[in-house]
Amino acid sequence: MSESVPVRCPACRSERRYTAPSYLCACGAPVAPSLDPGAAPTAVVHRTWDEDWVTLRCGTCGRHGQWPHPELGCPCGTVLRLPVAGPPDRARAPEGSAKPLTGTAPAEPPAPPPAPASAPAPTAGRPAFRSVAVRTALDAVTAAALYLRWLGYGDVRRADQRPTSGIGLAARGLLAQVDPSVRPAALRDVECLWLTAMTHCADCAYFSLAGYGEEARAGAERLRVPLFVLDLTGIPRPVNAAAAALDAEGAVDRQA
Repeated sequence: MSESVPVRCPACRSERRYTAPSYLCACGAPVAPSLDPGAAPTAVVHRTWDEDWVTLRCGTCGRHGQWPHPELGCPCGTVLRLPVAGPPDRARAPEGSAKPLTGTAPAEPPAPPPAPASAPAPTAGRPAFRSVAVRTALDAVTAAALYLRWLGYGDVRRADQRPTSGIGLAARGLLAQVDPSVRPAALRDVECLWLTAMTHCADCAYFSLAGYGEEARAGAERLRVPLFVLDLTGIPRPVNAAAAALDAEGAVDRQA
C-alpha cells in the first residue's frame, strides 16, 4: 500500500498529507516510491528531464522501471518535489533521442509487437498503428506520443507544465495527459486538463492505464474530452465518443 506522510511547504509553511502514487509493473504488481520522511521537500523552480523521473524496483519480480518523481502542488502555487528514500537512481533518456518520446532500453528482452488485429486499423490514408509494450511510465508516454503522431500531430513534445497527475504532452493545437498510475483518473484530473487546454486555446486528450471513474467519464462526456485507456501492449483504446471521433478523423482537419 502507498504510504502517507506529512509535507510542509517551505514557501507558505502550511502542512498537508501526501500519499505516494502506485504504478503498475509489467508483472501486474503495484509499485510505489518509498518516501524519505527525514528529508524536506524542495520547490520545483526549473524542470529537467532527469529530475522528473525516478527508478523504482518492483518488490514482486525485481524489475526496474522509470516512474514520475513524486510531486505535490501546494495551494499557494508552489510545486513540491518529495524526497525518495534510497540512492537517487533516476532514469535518463538515450543520447541523441527525443527526450519526451523515448525511454531507456528495458533490461529484459522486448516483447513481441502486438498482433495487427489488435491495433487501430488503417484510417484516412494512415497505416496500421504500431506501438511499444508498456513496462514503465516512460513506455506509456512513448506509446501515447507515437499514437498522437499516428493521428497526425507531428510536433509532439513534453508539455511545459506538469499536470496534476502523470505526464503532459503537447503538440500544435493539443494538450495530452498520460497517467501511468494504478488509480483510475478522477473528475478533477479531467477538468484540470480541460481548463489548461482552454487557457491555451487547444484541444485535449487523456490517456490512462487504470481507466476512469464514473464521474470522470460523465465529466469528459460533458466537456467533450477524448478518453483513452492504454493497455500493456501500448495500444490506446477509445472509451468515449470524443476519443472514437479523434481516432477516426485524426489531427489533420483539427489543425487546419
